[in-house]
Amino acid sequence: MGQRDDRFHVEVSVGDRVVEVRATGEVDIATVGALRSALWAAPARPVLRLDLSGVGVLSAAGVRALVAAHLRVRARGGELVLVDPDPVVARVLRATGLHRVIPIVEPRCELVAC
Repeated sequence: MGQRDDRFHVEVSVGDRVVEVRATGEVDIATVGALRSALWAAPARPVLRLDLSGVGVLSAAGVRALVAAHLRVRARGGELVLVDPDPVVARVLRATGLHRVIPIVEPRCELVAC
């Protein structure tokens, strides 16, 4: 299942314990709705992994969407995990302090739930 426009694409795959969301493109005010929709539509699982390796831009709107998703997933008893952010996006995550709140992992993590 996926959503696409010219600047942003998101794909979702659902497993028994993990929902994997792969985002590609720019997450800004014009595209954040597609990311938010994918994260909100994801079924409840212990882990929601958001692969950011293909995202080159993360605006304030994108940061707000990540915070909201983190709170929503945590309220359902799960965990949001950010996977392999692009260096520019990683800088935004550090500058905003999100790296202290939402775990950031390598593409092939060794977590039990992965």
